[in-house]
Amino acid sequence: MISALNKLVDLVEEHLGEEIDVHLLAREVGTTEYHLRRMFSSLAGMPLSEYVRRRRMTVAAADVVRGEDDLLSIAVRHGYGSAEAFGRAFRAVHGSGPGDVRRDGGPLRAQPQLRFRLTVEGSIPMDTRIIDRPAFRLVGHAARVPLIHQGVNPHIQRHITALPQEEHLRLKALGDTEPGGLLQVCADLDPDGTEGSELTYLHGVAVSRDTPAPDDLDAIEVPAGMWAVFRTAGPHPQALQTTWAATVTEWFPSNPWRMRPGPSIVTVLERADDFSTATCELWLPVEPA
Repeated sequence: MISALNKLVDLVEEHLGEEIDVHLLAREVGTTEYHLRRMFSSLAGMPLSEYVRRRRMTVAAADVVRGEDDLLSIAVRHGYGSAEAFGRAFRAVHGSGPGDVRRDGGPLRAQPQLRFRLTVEGSIPMDTRIIDRPAFRLVGHAARVPLIHQGVNPHIQRHITALPQEEHLRLKALGDTEPGGLLQVCADLDPDGTEGSELTYLHGVAVSRDTPAPDDLDAIEVPAGMWAVFRTAGPHPQALQTTWAATVTEWFPSNPWRMRPGPSIVTVLERADDFSTATCELWLPVEPA
């Protein structure tokens, strides 16, 4: 995977002014575009699209400062159809328009070329199991919320606390298959993992495919497939978020599995009354790499 990510970075450099065929590269290195984008955004700390834009504007800035070509020619060379679109992208990266930079020489915010290297500490064992599950359904109350990487997501928190206590009990009684208990489900996630992008959050339970869902509940159909299940314990949600990050930086690069499209699921096995600490399982859909 590290080799594939570095090939992706090289491809970006070779085609900065063109559309990049990530799907084709993923096929060449024996993985999927979904997995490649998920790994890139998690390890780089930014979506692939943002990295491409930053690199384009870093290289374009040198052309702007040199002043040998007009701004429209520079815009077209770097993949933009108009000087206006180029100017907006340039300002978003550098904080100043190309005309100002040409006159003043800056300010400029350079994006160095990335290079991925794998360092596997192995200092914290990851309690993991791989299971093969038949198709099942997730039923509960869903909402569209923005993705937040660190800390408690207030949009999700409001969604859950708005449900009356008797509804939590009703949902829990409906569950009849693994993963058990009340679940925190994230679906329709942007493969690039862009902070602020919308996802579907469902507070609910897992039921077998043949179990009918009440009409007043939302349902997500989950196809049959393999799952990697990670157990985590400690301060909540910090321990869970640390495990999430470690699946990308340590587990996936070291194991013959890759992520496949599908919901991620968290089930809370034990927790303190104030939810300051918890023991959880993180379910991620996977397939052989």
